Amino acid sequence: MVNHQKAQAAGAEQRLQDLGITLPPPPTPFGAYVEAVRSGKLVYFSGMLPVVGHEPRYIGRVGGALTSEDGRKAAETATLSGLAAAKDYLGSLDKVVKVVKLGVYIATEGDFRDHPKVADGASEMLLQVFGEQKLSGRVVLGVASLPLGMPVEVELVLEVED
Repeated sequence: MVNHQKAQAAGAEQRLQDLGITLPPPPTPFGAYVEAVRSGKLVYFSGMLPVVGHEPRYIGRVGGALTSEDGRKAAETATLSGLAAAKDYLGSLDKVVKVVKLGVYIATEGDFRDHPKVADGASEMLLQVFGEQKLSGRVVLGVASLPLGMPVEVELVLEVED
């Protein structure tokens, strides 16, 4: 069992190790865009999908072909891709001062209502890695479709040290 007090005191890189979390390979674009752009102390990441190495892990809509738990796992996977992109861009997740924005977009069936539970897959991953003091609020939206038929897309904006 992990000592959560020790993990809370550690930097993000040490927390990943303590929690036994291995980041996937950093994502690569599916189109004509870059994964990250820095403006001042903020780094804006392109929408992160639930992929590992350019291969989708989940396809379909939540509340239809996929359950809420599937959506939650997809959000976690997309967030891990975001963390891999951040580590690749920054060199170390320890450079993150704060998560400024978390947006979770969920492709759902029209009557789906469990958006917060799905989005918690992303929020809880960020909480484990960065701790509560570095978390932001979040925006959670249900949408008709997302790129390549995937169920979740995660938006991250991070404040980083110079």
